[in-house]
Amino acid sequence: VRLMESGGGLVQAGGSLRLACEFSGIYTTAYTMAWFHQSPGKGREFVAAISRVTGRTHYADSVEGRFTISKNEPKSTVYLDINTVKPEDTGVYYCAADFRPGDRAPIILTPAGYEYWGQGTQVTVSS
Repeated sequence: VRLMESGGGLVQAGGSLRLACEFSGIYTTAYTMAWFHQSPGKGREFVAAISRVTGRTHYADSVEGRFTISKNEPKSTVYLDINTVKPEDTGVYYCAADFRPGDRAPIILTPAGYEYWGQGTQVTVSS
């Protein structure tokens, strides 16, 4: 399994950004895909997740309404749209995946619940 993030960069506060995670080596839709955010000096924190089986999404309370996770199965890509970016959105965004079969599989909110990770993409928000 390989996950490759892209789309990071320098963005001005109040702007928008789209991150992409292209995945390969996954031959079943029974995976949950997630995004985690790591601020400087902190651990990885859950941002959003989407079930590839059901399309069900879940967001961290802190980003609800500003972040949107979506998927494009033909492109094997998961997206994270960030609107009205804030300085605290600065950090590295990681894409993660874990095998989660069944349409009632819970969405895990901790990094330990994900087996596969991308290398991360840096987002820097200027105020």
